[in-house]
Amino acid sequence: MGNPDVDAFIQTRVPAPFQEIVTGLRTLMADSAPEAAEVLTYGSPAWRGNKILAVISVSKTHITFAFERGAEFADAHGLLTGSGKKTRHVKLKKPEDLRTHEEALRDYVSQAVRLDKE
Repeated sequence: MGNPDVDAFIQTRVPAPFQEIVTGLRTLMADSAPEAAEVLTYGSPAWRGNKILAVISVSKTHITFAFERGAEFADAHGLLTGSGKKTRHVKLKKPEDLRTHEEALRDYVSQAVRLDKE
């Protein structure tokens, strides 16, 4: 899709039940943030503009889609969780979660891109 290192990460480190979610997030980022570079950072797939926009983390029970400056977002969708000074995230447990929350995720990505350009 974008980066062979990320392709390899997904094939070897993402459990089969979550690969559809990660593939969907990659597509969403390619559509919503086409100028962002897909990279591996701290051992996880991420997208970088001027700085890191978003990161995917894999756990045994879900995929976490985290936004580096998520604490600055307007969260009209009420999906963002986290309590740190900067990062907020959305947990996705099944492919339907991606489809259900696609509009919100696209909004979050557009906010991340806008903040990155400021």
